[in-house]
Amino acid sequence: MYLALLVIFLQCSELYTQEKVFTFNTVEIQVQPSVKVKNGDPMSVVCHADISKSTDFQLEHNFTIFKDGKLVFMTVSDKEDARYEVSVARSSDTGDYKCTVEAGGKTRTSDSLHVWVQGMTKPILTAEKKEVLEGEVVKLRCDLPEEAPPLYFFFQKTKMNSTPQQKYVFEAHRNFSVMEFAVEEGDNILQFDCFGKRYVQLGFETSEHSNKTLVTVREPFIKPTLSAKPSSNITEGDRIQFECSTVVARMRDIEIILQKNKTILNSVREEKVLKYSTVATLEDAGEYLCKVEQGRASKTTKLNVHVSELFPKPILVASMNKLDENKELTLSCSISGFRKANFSILRKNSNGDIWLRNSRNLTMRVNVNDTGSYICKAEVKGIVKESKPVRINVYAPVSKPTLSVVSGLPQVVLGKPLRLICRSATGTPPITFTFYKGNEIKKTVINDTYATFLDENIRQNGKRGYKCDARNNHSSGVKTSNILNITVIVPIRNASLGSIPYGEVEDGSETAFLCSVNEGSWPILFRIFKKTDDKVPLFEKNEYADRVMWRKEGMSRQDTGTYYCIASNQANVSVKSHPITINVILASWQKGIIAAFVLIPIAGAVIFTSWWFLWKKKKAKGPSMEMSGSALAANSTSEKLTRQHNDGDYYSGSGYIEDSENHMKSTDESKGPDLESAEVEYTEVEVSTLDPHRAPVQKGTETVYSEIRKANNDSVENRHSIIRGHPDAT
Repeated sequence: MYLALLVIFLQCSELYTQEKVFTFNTVEIQVQPSVKVKNGDPMSVVCHADISKSTDFQLEHNFTIFKDGKLVFMTVSDKEDARYEVSVARSSDTGDYKCTVEAGGKTRTSDSLHVWVQGMTKPILTAEKKEVLEGEVVKLRCDLPEEAPPLYFFFQKTKMNSTPQQKYVFEAHRNFSVMEFAVEEGDNILQFDCFGKRYVQLGFETSEHSNKTLVTVREPFIKPTLSAKPSSNITEGDRIQFECSTVVARMRDIEIILQKNKTILNSVREEKVLKYSTVATLEDAGEYLCKVEQGRASKTTKLNVHVSELFPKPILVASMNKLDENKELTLSCSISGFRKANFSILRKNSNGDIWLRNSRNLTMRVNVNDTGSYICKAEVKGIVKESKPVRINVYAPVSKPTLSVVSGLPQVVLGKPLRLICRSATGTPPITFTFYKGNEIKKTVINDTYATFLDENIRQNGKRGYKCDARNNHSSGVKTSNILNITVIVPIRNASLGSIPYGEVEDGSETAFLCSVNEGSWPILFRIFKKTDDKVPLFEKNEYADRVMWRKEGMSRQDTGTYYCIASNQANVSVKSHPITINVILASWQKGIIAAFVLIPIAGAVIFTSWWFLWKKKKAKGPSMEMSGSALAANSTSEKLTRQHNDGDYYSGSGYIEDSENHMKSTDESKGPDLESAEVEYTEVEVSTLDPHRAPVQKGTETVYSEIRKANNDSVENRHSIIRGHPDAT
């Protein structure tokens, strides 16, 4: 039963779901009557949604309209259209519109549509005052009440029969702006207007011009008058008086100023007249300016004044401009064509001129401290004129210059530059210094007390004598320094190290180390190092030679190692040799002792072994032992030849054992340069009978047979030893 109800419920849900199916086909936005709308006309923005449904059911739509990305309209409707009404279109309604429709969890947005509202409303201009004074300001306000910011406001000021003066203001957040215009001198009736602009589609749209507003200007005072008494053309020494006056409406804040070349000569406040008086000089000639100011108002008047010269400037003449100390100097002051004047002679000084004498002539004996500029002054009728300065230079003679090396010592490293300094202890500057290398002039320098010279062409065999001379404007002439001889230091080149003996050295012997260089100025510092101790040299010596020998006595095993030498001189360049290796070995007597200690035990062992064998032989000897000769000899002849080398422990019985000592003797005597010609030596010995029950004879007997065979290698007849008393002897 429950299963049946569940199946019915699911089928009903599926049928219900199938009945509510819908989809957006398109969403469109339109503007009526057109996308171009005249300013002030109405317009409608329509958003339409085209939707397909599975059945006819009611669907609720959420409409949202945007302008330039900002929400301007929103509504909810069961219809597929929504309308945004703008009763009066303004330029601020220009922009990009789009709409979005949301229904049943689905959303669709239209394409963007640009709407252009053409034209702007006419602005309104108001002035704060209709009548102003010169120097005041006119405050204006321009309104665009039906427009939305941002906006540009342009203000215009027009004088009678002149080009308008224009200013503009950008207003980002309001639809009006305020501007001030100054009222200048000469303004009488002014006309003002304004207009607005806004930015539209990569361009500007401009409004009509506003209403025109007239402002009347009144003068606060009249233009001033400027006069000079007794005249504007006078002679220097005469007194001249200036007078500047004006007529004002009110005295408050009135100011009169008299200027010449932007320099204020006199001024008065809240008065109508200014006066200024002075004794005229040539410097007083020029243009004078009278200015009257009140608030922002200002009026000026100009007057040119000409001043005639009463007498020319005096002229100062010196008997000499350059002279030696302790010489006489005469200064004379005069005025061309004019003799009645008061003269004075002075010396210029930064802290004020120093008076010397009230006279037209001055004679004095000078010293170096009198060097400087001199002037004379002449006074007539209170007018004082000054001559041009005359420069006087008093010279002390230069002392004999000294020439030295800047670094100190009179030496230079080959390839390095040499810097010299020439100095005079006394002498009035400027001093001219001249440097010589040999007798060749290298450089001339003008300086105060010293000069330097850089010689970069230093050669090993070049000229090494330098001198300099110094002179100034003193009549004593040139002074020359002593000749400075320079030592050229040749740097060390190619150091090498050798030893005698080389390589291996016997313990306790002497080794001679020789460190030498190919090139370098003396003295040379030689140092010999062992590589294991690079900080402390084993040997060190300063030598006036290109080599040094160090004899090291008593070499030991600790002296084994790698050695090198370093050579340096005053060039401060150290050169390191290639290393050599010294190996300290045992001395001959040490080897003999070691050999003795090793060979004596070996010799003792050999002697003991020989004695033991002899003892064993003697013990093995009997009364005379007879061997079964013939049969044994016949059967074993071939065997003996074969087994003499291989069967060292056994031998056949065809002979008898010789004495070991005689065997060694015969063996030694049988050796010689020609073994084939050697004859067999027969030794007669007595032997005991061989005991067949004892062990075979050892290597002593074997050696005897071997030596006999070697001596008779090609003889069959002498193959066997013939021992007297042997029964089978043939």
